Amino acid sequence: MRTIGYAAESAHAPLTPFHFARRALRADDVAIEILYCGVCHSDLHSVNDDWGMAAFPLVPGHEIVGRVIDTGPEVARYKVGDNVAVGCLVDSCQHCDQCDKGHEQYCRNGFTATYGSPDPVSGEMTHGGYSRHIVVREKFVLSVPDSLDLARAAPILCAGITTFSPLRAWGVGKGSRVGVVGLGGLGHMAVKLAVAMGASVTVISRTDSKQDMAKALGAETLLASSDSGAMQAAAGTFDLIIDTVPVKHDINPYLPLLDIDSTLVLVGQIGPLDEPLTVPMIFGRRRVAGSLIGGLPETQEVLDFCAAHNIHPECEMIRMDEINAAFDKLSAGDISRRYVIDMASLQDQA
Repeated sequence: MRTIGYAAESAHAPLTPFHFARRALRADDVAIEILYCGVCHSDLHSVNDDWGMAAFPLVPGHEIVGRVIDTGPEVARYKVGDNVAVGCLVDSCQHCDQCDKGHEQYCRNGFTATYGSPDPVSGEMTHGGYSRHIVVREKFVLSVPDSLDLARAAPILCAGITTFSPLRAWGVGKGSRVGVVGLGGLGHMAVKLAVAMGASVTVISRTDSKQDMAKALGAETLLASSDSGAMQAAAGTFDLIIDTVPVKHDINPYLPLLDIDSTLVLVGQIGPLDEPLTVPMIFGRRRVAGSLIGGLPETQEVLDFCAAHNIHPECEMIRMDEINAAFDKLSAGDISRRYVIDMASLQDQA
């Protein structure tokens, strides 16, 4: 299948139109016309090769919503015309203990990412959702509930599952006290999801400039990390803190905020951390943990949860040819919404 997308030809290069072929359908493949694709901060990291593992040319995009246009002969769950989604993973070994548990993101043999990974059959590099079409193994295709707005659902596939998974893993529910560090693409979803689970939620931000925004999302208040008095007063008041900041930063100011036996979970930063202070950890049996997206069952669960609770990401729709300007804005600071690309804008470039 010939298609068109936008690709970076090298690190830090602008994304430009890129014609390429999707694979011919295998027996268990689903061919999808992409309608919308979210723009994740990790797309920007990948294009800049910040993690030193990008493969070029690179077509980013792992927050994908589309419509089935063809299926392989063994596909049973989907038919032409179904609204579907694809997230950060498109394959895994399917036989290790983690895959058996539905935790494909922790596959012992390594998962296949939606872009920038070698396909386990052909060895060719995968290309992501900044394109008009994609072909994905049925197991890694998700159903989009009818009540979700297709134009706003795409960020659930990464921003949603990345924050939903640790909220579930650490048992957040009615009465839980949750802090959310950062109010960007991930942070605003963490707030909405935790509130829907019954938690008392506080946004932790550098200043109080986003106080109104935090409350509009359902948070009870905002704690300014630059206010030393407020930080001291908040010591020991959180059961869980979700840190969504996507760049290197000091986590030590947040550790005293945790109650005894509580956890700070990193979901945004990939790379070396400044060494955490041991005193607040030892004296409160506090933990620093990490969490990576979610497996297929949990990703379907967050789609269904968002549908049941009428949760949609805060989105700004852009054309495909506006992606480089959007990347510039992401680089400049945290954006309290998710850019979503309308793939209909690619039609005039075919």
